[in-house]
Amino acid sequence: MAHQASVTAPADLGPAHATVSPAPGAVKAPRDRRHPDALPAGSGTGERVVYSVDDDRVWLVGPGNKVRHTFAVTPGSVDPAPGAYTVTSRSSRITGSDGVLVEHVVRFTSAGGVAVGFSAAVDDAAAKPDPDRPTGGIRESRADGDAMWEFATIGRPVVVVR
Repeated sequence: MAHQASVTAPADLGPAHATVSPAPGAVKAPRDRRHPDALPAGSGTGERVVYSVDDDRVWLVGPGNKVRHTFAVTPGSVDPAPGAYTVTSRSSRITGSDGVLVEHVVRFTSAGGVAVGFSAAVDDAAAKPDPDRPTGGIRESRADGDAMWEFATIGRPVVVVR
């Protein structure tokens, strides 16, 4: 995805300014131990995508701070830093840097020269990333990818927490 993203994505996918307040980067956002799928406290306000790099989970948050959808993901080998971003580019279908055909690619930053974003493998494969090859693709199921694609349009805030 990184190579393809570098061909189709804007040159600067660095952190964009969002109107949400992310949790502090060095501190893990508090969790409700009785409800591990609950939205992390301190993950901002307003309509947004929340991604926990420690929990490998995404929340799509709608009006009134209501979780519309939450799901587990498989991270790439490159994690984005905690903070506030916005969706900067999207691709309906590309070949990922791991050679897997992916769809509904939603990019929001880059790290170490690698584009970082959410995507779904067309064959729903959840291959483990090669640790020797930097990949920024955060993989989701096709059904979850459909939900992300509908929700995370250009400019939508993305909050990354620990």
